[in-house]
Amino acid sequence: TDLNGKTQSLAQWRGRVLIVNYWATWCHPCREEMPGFSRLQDKYRDKGVQFVGISSDPADKIIEFQKTTPVSYPLLIGDMSVIESSAKLGNTRMGLPFTAVFDREGNLSATKLGRLPEPELEGQLKQLISR
Repeated sequence: TDLNGKTQSLAQWRGRVLIVNYWATWCHPCREEMPGFSRLQDKYRDKGVQFVGISSDPADKIIEFQKTTPVSYPLLIGDMSVIESSAKLGNTRMGLPFTAVFDREGNLSATKLGRLPEPELEGQLKQLISR
């Protein structure tokens, strides 16, 4: 769900390069990488790139977080089954942050457990955009 409780589907971004970031407000490396993700979202939005953050935190904590760390992409709330779904993408240790990058056809292109440096992700995005 989004921060207003409305159910969202990742399918709404089909046809875009999609970056799904599993994170939490209490996760320091998560918070560190989010400003870079926002910069990349702003830079590549018009080239068909979409970032989405999924947290298991309650909406009020995420709203409070956004007051000090504005994010330029949707932040969604997942229950534990959604968070556990990251294991199917390769996050078998269920650690955070965990980022999955999908190409325009919805195929998993890359994953990263731990902080994903902005230059590393930008390189991946440039390759996927050029396809």
